[in-house]
This record gives sequence, structure tokens and C-alpha cells, in this order.
Amino acid sequence: PWAPWPVDASRQAAFFKALEVLHLIAGISYYKAGLARHVDLGECEIDPLLADFLNEFYLQGLGEFAYVNQLDLSAVINFQANIPAESAPNDETSGGKLKMALDLPERALVAMGGGKDSLVCLQMLRNAGIEVQPACVGGSALIGETVKSAGLPLIRVQRQLAQGLTAMNAEGAWNGHVPVTAINSAILLCAGLLYGYRHIVFANESSANEATLQDEQGREVNHQYSKSIGFEKAFRDLIRQRVSPDIEYFSLLRPYSEIAITRKFVEMSRFHPVFSSCNRNFHLDGPRIEGRWCQDCPKCRFAALALAVFMTPEQLVAIQGKDLLDDEEQVNGFKALCGLENHKPFECVGSIAESRAAMKYLSRSPGWQRKRVVRLLAEYKEIRHGGELVLQPDFESEHCIPEVIAAELNAI
Repeated sequence: PWAPWPVDASRQAAFFKALEVLHLIAGISYYKAGLARHVDLGECEIDPLLADFLNEFYLQGLGEFAYVNQLDLSAVINFQANIPAESAPNDETSGGKLKMALDLPERALVAMGGGKDSLVCLQMLRNAGIEVQPACVGGSALIGETVKSAGLPLIRVQRQLAQGLTAMNAEGAWNGHVPVTAINSAILLCAGLLYGYRHIVFANESSANEATLQDEQGREVNHQYSKSIGFEKAFRDLIRQRVSPDIEYFSLLRPYSEIAITRKFVEMSRFHPVFSSCNRNFHLDGPRIEGRWCQDCPKCRFAALALAVFMTPEQLVAIQGKDLLDDEEQVNGFKALCGLENHKPFECVGSIAESRAAMKYLSRSPGWQRKRVVRLLAEYKEIRHGGELVLQPDFESEHCIPEVIAAELNAI
């Protein structure tokens, strides 16, 4: 309610178009409770391109949900166009007019998550001389602390699920994982129009493109689908076609591996006491642990594995409060990260190749090679013959970083 309302009529129109996009994307949280074969979208105009986007987004975004609940949604999700393609907005009609009129400043609204990736993204943009504004969805105190350490104000957008959904879940409705990053992307798209930011920037890295597993039909299931380059490109196309081509939505860290990002973060020591990569800190209804690290989840394990490459055991324990790599009870969890047992965890963690390369590196590091987890996993041929650490960005790989931003990054 405190966001500034744009005076310009074109930006107002773009905001309402973005709000419609948010409605369609956030609706996935409610759709999963009933899995209807037909969805009445009222007066919302659905052209064939939008129908294709929604069908792919709902199918892929609910991929983990369907796998866990043993459902096949391929014949259930069925968004139908209600207007022909020639009636849809495009760059030559309403979108083109919006492009001339929006005149959004060349500054960046940066999605903050409280972990190392978003902090590295924020700092890279600042180092490149780009004006930034951190933003988050929800009331996490931890995110507030990290942004305060950066010496910047924070825009918060509150999101509240309908009480009816909570009641349905309590009565046994279908429930499970939804693509939260997609929902947050649509929310920050709206915020960017209200506050006046041309660039909506996320910190999704290359490893988010890797599928978590393949189901029995051979279909890829990716916990991080809405962090993948596939979603990023589809959402950019939707914004361009549905809202305005004047807005740039992209991930700054797409060319980077998790290990390369971690190397940058290790140099940002002022954030070490305040950040957390443990997802049990970040829920709409508040944190579910005391402290910053639960010390017993895939996110904590991968953070330990990546940080250990650049830190001593003492430095890592100072951050996480425990040496997970010297705890035999964590062995199976690290095996899963390295693809040695079952499938990769349904979490936002690095690729199997990255985890294996990091474990191989630690097995040769005097400070880490005698740790229980490292010693046990070093016996696997997949670790011994694993690849090497990827420490440099690959700007030849697929990414959506605008040329004006990429040029500034290459100059630093």
C-alpha cells in the first residue's frame, strides 16, 4: 500500500498487464490443490502464445509435485486460448506504444534471498557502477540483516496465501512444491513498474538448468525449473509480448558455476556472519529453526562443500557452527549431492559434476582430506575421476544478460 503509484498512464497500463501475469503465475499455488481440467479465467484474454506458456509453466513447475504424489499431469493441465493470435498484444501494437512511453530508468531491482548468490549479484552490479535497489518477498529478518550489512535500504513485498487454501490443505487437498522463484519474479516485475526500474535481476546460476531426476517416462523433473534458463527465456518473452519490451528480466549469474560464485562470496567477508543458505530460514510463515543453519539439510551440506574449497575448517565452523564434513551422519546426504546414491536432492543445490569436483579437490587438500565425509567419499571412482573445479564464467553459454550490463561487468 506504500508503493508509489506511477503518474504516467502508459506505466499504469503496463502495471495492470503485469498484475494479470502475476495472477496467472501465482495461481499455480491454488491450482495444485484441486488439479482441475478446466480453469475459468473470466475475462482474461488468453492468446495461443500465453496458453502455451501456461501449459509449459504449470507442467514443468509442478513436475516435482507430480513426481512426489505419483501423478501424471500431462493430460490434466490444459489452458486453452480464447482469442486468436492476431488479436494478441505484441511489439508493434500495445507493447510498442508502451516501449516508447515507459522510459524506465537504467537501474536494477535486485531479488534478495539471504544467501550468498544474491549478495554476490548485488555486489557485482554495484562494482559495475549500476544503481541497485534490493527487494524481497516476505518478512524475513535475515534478509533484512544481509541488506543492512550492504548499507542499502530494502523494498519488501508481503505475500499472503488465501485462508481458504490453508483450510483445504488441512482437509487433505493435494499439496507440495511450487515454483516460488517464478511467483517472486512476477511480483518483482510489478514492483519494478511501480518504483521505476528497468532491470529486474535475479541470481540464478548455471547449475539450476540441471534436472533433479528423470521419471519413469524419461521426463526431466527439475526442482529448480523456475530458476532455469528455460523459464527465464519464456518469462522474458511473455513480458515482452504481454507487458512491455522496455523491461529486462534476467539472471546476472547464469554464466557462473556455484563454485565460481562461492569464490567471489568468500572475498566478501563482511557478509559471512549474517548470511544463510539454509532454506529452513525462509518460509512465508517465518523461519523454522533457531540460528542461521539447521546443519542437517541439503542446502547446508552443499554450502559446506562449496565454502570448504576456499576456507579452512576453522573458518567454515565459524560460519555454520559445525563441521558437517567431519560428521559421519552426513555421509549419505553428501553422497546424494554427488550423485552416488539415489537422485540429487529436491533442493536448490549445485550440479552433480560441481559437487564431485569439489569433493575431489577436498580429498587432495591437506586441511580437509582427513575429514570423515571426505575420506569416505574419496573412495568412490566417481570422485577420484571427477572433473576439475570451474572457476571462470562462461559467457559463451546461454544467458540473457543485456549488452549494456554485460559490458559493464566485463570492464571490472
